[in-house]
Amino acid sequence: METILILHGWGSRAENWNRVKELLENRGYNVLAPDMPGFGKNPPPQRPWTTEDYSEWVKDFCEKQNFSQFFLLGHSFGGGLAVKFASRFPEKIKGLILVAPKIRRQKNYRYCLGLISAKLGKIIFSIPIFSFFRPLARRVLYAVIGTRDYYKLEIQKAVIMKETFKEIVGEELISYLPRIKTPTLIVWGEKDDMTPVKDAHLINKMIKGSKLEVIKKGEHALNLQFPEILAEKILNFIND
Repeated sequence: METILILHGWGSRAENWNRVKELLENRGYNVLAPDMPGFGKNPPPQRPWTTEDYSEWVKDFCEKQNFSQFFLLGHSFGGGLAVKFASRFPEKIKGLILVAPKIRRQKNYRYCLGLISAKLGKIIFSIPIFSFFRPLARRVLYAVIGTRDYYKLEIQKAVIMKETFKEIVGEELISYLPRIKTPTLIVWGEKDDMTPVKDAHLINKMIKGSKLEVIKKGEHALNLQFPEILAEKILNFIND
């Protein structure tokens, strides 16, 4: 029985992949979708982690499950992690499935606007009468600059995971792409506002022989929005 390992995105958890997991299992696959350290029911690490640390965790997880080769699927942060893992341990991967992976920090106009707003807001909300509105304003700000993940960390007050986020979010993974020789499927949502579609074409170009599928009207969380379509594209790739 073939094994598929799913690595979820930042601020997500394994249960968000339950429907995709069920659809793949119904077709005879052994599917594992663990909560990574710091997410879902898995407690955070003892210190801030990098993608290297998460890669080692994935390696250890696979060894404990006693399977040597598998199909690796990564979404968003998990997709970036899958890129790094596949470049480090190619002998373990039968096929790589990248669902809107985050491979670089996006510094678009919303990001620049957010930085300016943050500086102004720090001054304004230092005035006592405005301090009451600070939590709401912070939430709006993070939504504007597209860092909703960081806001989740704020409300959870997870200090270690905040530092882990800082370690990971600034890492450029583009240089790892040409190293990947494993058969690769890239899946993206046409209307993804978290990871731009232009990155899909960049990855497709840099991983030789990779296949790109763009789902019409799809957004970032394809596993929740279109699980049936996503599962079918995964199965077509594996059975090709």
